[in-house]
This record gives sequence, C-alpha cells and structure tokens, in this order.
Amino acid sequence: MCGICGKLIFDPQASVSPVLVESMANSISHRGPDDSGFYISANIGLGFRRLSIIDLKSGHQPLSNEDGSVWIVFNGEIYNFRDLREDLLQRGHTFKTRSDTEVIVHLYEDFGERCVEKLRGMFAFAIWDKRARSLFLARDRVGIKPLYYSLSPRSLVFASEIKALLALPGLSPEINPQILDRFLTFYYVPGDETIFRNIKKLSPGTTLTVREGKLSHRQYWDLSFEPSPIAARQAESRLLDILEESVSLHMISDVPVGFLLSGGIDSTAMLGLAPKTQHTLRTFTIGFSYPQVTDERPYARLAAARLGAEHRETSFNAQDFAAFLPGYIHIMEEPVCEPPAVALYYVTHLAKPHVKVLISGEGGDEAFAGYENYRTLLWLERAKRLLAPASAALSRTLSASGPRASKFAPLFSHSLGEFYLSRSSSPATYFNSSWRQLYSPDLLASINKAASLDPVSRFHYRSSGRGFDPLSRMLYVDTKTWLPDDLLIKADKMTMANSIELRVPLLDHKVLEFAASLPPQLKVRGFVTKYIAKRALASHVPREILHRKKTGFPVPYALWLRRDLERWVRSILLEKRTVERGLFCKTAVEQLLFANLQTGCFSKEVFSLLILELWHRRFIDHDPVTPRFLPPHVSSQTISPRPPVASQAP
Repeated sequence: MCGICGKLIFDPQASVSPVLVESMANSISHRGPDDSGFYISANIGLGFRRLSIIDLKSGHQPLSNEDGSVWIVFNGEIYNFRDLREDLLQRGHTFKTRSDTEVIVHLYEDFGERCVEKLRGMFAFAIWDKRARSLFLARDRVGIKPLYYSLSPRSLVFASEIKALLALPGLSPEINPQILDRFLTFYYVPGDETIFRNIKKLSPGTTLTVREGKLSHRQYWDLSFEPSPIAARQAESRLLDILEESVSLHMISDVPVGFLLSGGIDSTAMLGLAPKTQHTLRTFTIGFSYPQVTDERPYARLAAARLGAEHRETSFNAQDFAAFLPGYIHIMEEPVCEPPAVALYYVTHLAKPHVKVLISGEGGDEAFAGYENYRTLLWLERAKRLLAPASAALSRTLSASGPRASKFAPLFSHSLGEFYLSRSSSPATYFNSSWRQLYSPDLLASINKAASLDPVSRFHYRSSGRGFDPLSRMLYVDTKTWLPDDLLIKADKMTMANSIELRVPLLDHKVLEFAASLPPQLKVRGFVTKYIAKRALASHVPREILHRKKTGFPVPYALWLRRDLERWVRSILLEKRTVERGLFCKTAVEQLLFANLQTGCFSKEVFSLLILELWHRRFIDHDPVTPRFLPPHVSSQTISPRPPVASQAP
C-alpha cells in the first residue's frame, strides 16, 4: 500500500520540477513511511511513497519495464499477481522483482489499457508510456483505492490524496457551492466531483488516458444485477467457496496481518474463514461503555475466544471525539458525516504496533443486502401497491406522527426512483424543506438542487436497468455512490493515516459479481436480511453473533452532541466567524440545535453542519492541525488467545 502522485505538462518541451513532485509526495508520507522514489523526465514527473507489504527488499518504485519505455507508480495489492506472473514469464517477459507492481507493467506491454481487466485486487496506478507519450491512470472496480486529479489548460496533476494536489503552487482550495448542497443532501459527496471546485475523482472501474493534452475516459467494469436461477443450497456452497478463496488471497503478505472485529457477522466471518496457519491470529475492536448504545466488545471477545485469536480492544469518550475532529477533517479532506470513521482511526492506531495489514468485513451489507433500510423500503413498496387507494390518508397520518415517522410520509406519493438517493441519505432530506430553510439567500442563489442530484443517484438508478427488481436497483445505486464515496474513502484514509493497509475480501469483484447474480429473495427474505450469506456462514460464525440485531459501529455521537458536547457544538455553529461565511441563516441553525436537543432526531444534520464548518477552517481558512491526533489517555486492553472452539450451526 502506498501513496502516488505526479504531473504531466502538455508541452513536451517543458520540464517538471523535481522539487514540486517531491513536495507532493512528502505531503502524503503517512501512506508510505518505508520508502520514496521519483521519476522525472522532461514534462512528466512521478512520485511515490511506499508502505512495504510484499517483496520488501526489491519493490522500489517508480518501476519500469526492461527497456525503460514504460514507468509505473502503483498503490494497492494485486491478489492474483502470482498467476499473472507465471503467464507473463511464459510469454517471454523477464522480471527483476517479485512484486505485483512489475506484473502490471508487463501486462500493459502486452494488453495496453485493457491490462486492468486482468487484475484481481484493489488499485490506483499511473503508467507513463514514453513511446506513445501518454499518461494512463486506472482505479479498481469498486473504488477501494482513491485517485484524484486536477486539469488545467497546460497540465494534469494526480495523487492518492487531495493534500498532495493542494501542495502545488497556484492550486487554491475553492469551494463548489453546488457540491456543498450535494453533501448536505447525501451526507457525503457522491460522483466524480469533489467539494473543491478544481479537483475531481477518477470514478471506480474507470481509466483515464491523457495524450497530447486530450483526456479520454473508459469504463472497463460495471456490476450487472441479472439474477440467474439457483437453489438455496447450491448458492450456499458456491458462496462459501468464493469467500474462502477471497479471504485466502487477501491474506497474502510478507508482513503480519490482523483482523478488525466489529462484533458483527461480516468481520467475524473473515476471521472464521482465515486459513489456519502457524502464526497467531490478532484481532482488534473498539467499544463504548454507555447504556444507551450497544457495546461491541463482548461480541468481539466471544468471536476471538471461539476462533483462538489474540485480542486487543480500546475505547474513547466524548472529549477524545471532539479533540480528534480537526484531525478527522484533515485526514478525510472532504466533509463526510461518518462518526464511525473516528472509531476506525482509534482502533487502527491500536493495531499499528502489531500488524501492517488489517482484514475488514466492509462490503458485506452492500453485496448481500444487510442494511435494514433495504428491508424497510421493500415492505413500503409492497404496502404502496396493496394500499394504493389509501396512500394519501397514510401520508397525512405519518406526517402528523412525529419526526421519526414523518420521514416516510412523502414516500407514499413518490416512486422509489424519485426518493432513493443512497443508503445514508434520508428521503426526508430531499422532500422536506428543512435544509433549504437553513440556506442563506446567497447560497440558495448559487445552487440548483435538481442539477446537483440528477447526475448522481438518479443517473445510476436509471442505469441499473428498467427490468431490475427494487432491491437490485437500490444495491446498484449504493455500489456506485455510498460504497466508494463514503464507506471506502473513510476506510482507506483512516487506516492509511496510521500507515496500515486495509483489505476488504467481501468487495473482491468475484464476490460482488456472484452476489449480484443471486435472486433478490436470497438476499432479503421476509424480515431476514442477508439471508443466503447467513446460511452460508453459519458454521464459521458463533450463533450468538449470527442472529444478533445489526448495529454497525455504534459511536454514541448523537448522545454526545446533545449532552457532553452540546455547548461546544453550539459555540462553533453560532460563532461570529461561522455566521459571517454567509452560508446559513443563524436563526434557522438555532432552531435546528434546539429541535435536536429536544428530540434527538437531527443529530446527523447537526454533525454535518459541524463538520462543514471545521472543514472550512482547515482548508479554506488554513487553520493549523496539531499532528498529535490521539489523546494520550485513550484506554486499551489485551486479551490472550484461547484454543479455537467449534461453533455449532443453528
């Protein structure tokens, strides 16, 4: 795992400054503290920071082919590189390393831009082809690894993180008001835009070629939900085979590998499916001792004990949470309403002295429909069909039933395609005018809500196919928006901030393609979510975890915003400095804070406003961020491993 960056000046007579490329690379040194390297040749410059995982001695980058006509900087892991290497050797290629990076170089020589179609893994890379004088950028199928770029009339720059682009003279951080509105609608920024007016993301499953100053994009992969008939028992067997293969491949490493345990099915399954080796299995989790929230630690301890792992855990409090938020903004680079990301940073910091690679269960809910909102909205769609004549009366009843129920009221008079934005966004956010009441007249004048939404979730909903069932269409939208632009961005940046590589076996494209081929009733059946996955994993996950209610990473931020941090949050959001930005009406913000204090129903909205203001202070006002993000008193505990105990299937 690494950090990459580079600059291409379109004028072939120009020269890229080595100092500039080095400055870009140094700004993301946390992504690769083990090594650095540079390739500068006239109008092209490539920079690299390395976190050594595979081929520790000879994996230096940038790396070239035999005659130096093709150069690469690569961030990620290719899990089928050994098979690809054998094939390339038979085709006459010679290798100077054992790294997966060199495999990509030789694949490019033989297959050109279609080389990405051969790769199984997570990746973002740049290839400079001296003969064609072209720069080729590629990102993995679902966006596990990030890649940003900025285009000007005379050059293109790219990097693993926005900070590296902002290290360039002349690239000022200007806010895009349209994207600000998109953030407040989705609670993250979906699509290839960023909140910075002049910086974009390369979309997942897409390549970008730059030749003679012209850009061409190509989408090389997409997820197709075309269910094929399969019996439940056959689906169980096939799924288990695919998952065992994926976990085994994701454990390939020349450094210690550990597991993140959330106390849920997916992360426990990753540990349960791990190949039994001579090495100690190490697990890490985080929890909170509050009666109002579920503490995940007892379930993580149970999983570690049953499966024979050496277990460590940690926790933090409201003051730690608040102290870290400026660091959270600095690491995430864009405003994202994702409190569990703070927990991920803390637990990754706990793991750092012990492992360099962590296996996570991220992606299982997106692949196999594990979120309760899928089940809820499917039942809602059925109710709309059955109760169509009474839909108007139901809508009025729900509207008068308080803030929790009223969010469903508009859904009775709109189609799923009109209101389903993504997993994390509430339909009420779109149909309710609460956000727009917060906006100042100047902000309202500078945005167009329809234009900000249509190119994103609605485009993907339409692209999913008219014949697809409602569940598949929701899963497709989330795979294209929520998954890469919230979940995976958070996972990459929080772990890499601690110089740790995170791997996600459930997002292997073979797993996703198989999941997409399953009939919807094998994902959600009645009130049971993730139906076939639970059946397939029953022998690898303790019964107590397999059948517990899903809680996710329950950071008690809503409780903290109303109790421990209420005055602090209020002081920031109503401070003169914040109000003078002219984005929101002060009176409306005061009303929102009061409503949340009374009901607790608007914590997401309040946290989003807080994050947005802290983002302005860091990236627009250039407030400094202390490098010591982690408070020294955060508690941790180590629990010794026990011999594995077989878990009986239900």
